[in-house]
Amino acid sequence: MANPKRKQSKRRSRLRRGANRFEAPELAKDPIDGSAFRPHRVNPNNGMYRGRQILDASI
Repeated sequence: MANPKRKQSKRRSRLRRGANRFEAPELAKDPIDGSAFRPHRVNPNNGMYRGRQILDASI
């Protein structure tokens, strides 16, 4: 089996691992007002989650 000639630096390893982390988040569309929000989370615009009012939207 092939062996590396030199130890890979922490920076190089972390750069390689972090290269795939810069992706735009997926957004869901609210059926009530059409705003975009992160799925499986409370909509910050109106405070709704799965058809129920969770947060006070007057903030």
